[in-house]
Amino acid sequence: MLKRSLNYCDLIMKKLDGFADQVFVIPGIAIVTFSHFMVVLFGQTIPSAVWSFFKEAGVVIVLAAVIIFTIMWFLRAIPHNRPKNYSIISFDVFGQESKIDGLRTEFKIHDVAWSFVKQYKKSYPLYNFALLSEMPNSEKKIIIRYI
Repeated sequence: MLKRSLNYCDLIMKKLDGFADQVFVIPGIAIVTFSHFMVVLFGQTIPSAVWSFFKEAGVVIVLAAVIIFTIMWFLRAIPHNRPKNYSIISFDVFGQESKIDGLRTEFKIHDVAWSFVKQYKKSYPLYNFALLSEMPNSEKKIIIRYI
């Protein structure tokens, strides 16, 4: 009977020994499954949702920049109320308006008038010069540049 119980104990130990391998297999499968789930979640699902959002947001930003640029361009292309005539006034050392004989003072083009102002400043360093314009709807003259 004792021999029979030893065989029975050996048989139980052999069965438990096989079960001990299963004790590590089941949690191992659970860990691998969970880690695969996490890899799919953080490697594909979340990045694809975030990427699609930023892709659409990028399109919106580019379109907004194009629309703003277009509006700015149209506003700049609209003809503005530009002065028709430009004049030059000279000021002496004391800041009093003075007239220098032989200087051209009336112009129709801004760049030409500004070029003459710079040339006059080189020729007459003790004088200051102001570039003025007359706006069509205003009675006052406006100083555009002063050197």
